[in-house]
Amino acid sequence: MENKSENTNMRVRTSEVEFQTREADNGERYIEGYFSIFGSRYELWDGNAETVIPGAFAESLSKDDIRALVNHNTDLVLGRNRAGTLELHEDEKGLFGRIKVNRDDTDAMSLYARVQRGDVSQCSFGFDVLDETYEQDAQGKVLWMLKRVKLYEVSVVTFPAYEDTGVEARKHDLDTIKNRQAEAWRAGMIKKLKGENADA
Repeated sequence: MENKSENTNMRVRTSEVEFQTREADNGERYIEGYFSIFGSRYELWDGNAETVIPGAFAESLSKDDIRALVNHNTDLVLGRNRAGTLELHEDEKGLFGRIKVNRDDTDAMSLYARVQRGDVSQCSFGFDVLDETYEQDAQGKVLWMLKRVKLYEVSVVTFPAYEDTGVEARKHDLDTIKNRQAEAWRAGMIKKLKGENADA
């Protein structure tokens, strides 16, 4: 079943991954790791979840202006793909990112130290859904599969971001699915009854 999002508000999904720091031979420092793992479940509520399909970021990576932030704070910009200070690409595992740390930025250097110590290990990405499908199990739980997204930013975060607005948007999507199923059931019953009446 196809289901395209009409929600234009940015959504945020968080996962705990193994970020690492790296210092190159020329002294440049980097924070790198996966901002999204393909096939992993982003639990929304009560068994309903999302997962990202390989290729979902490809179009956005080729054309969009994407930032790396600290805790989704637009005042704390760590890097930017168009400036060459943020590298992002998809591989068989997921969305990999490498942030070039600005040594003149005390916030960036402080974050580098926290990641190095293991104090900060989670990440998020901010996006909007452009194309998706979904599956529904026997209990009525839905797994949305994100096929194509617009990526706005990636963030290194201290705590996971729980977005009530994002969950509410998905609950609305689920209500829409249920309404469509109910309408289809009613239409089928009406058709069946008309057929039985015609045979009478």
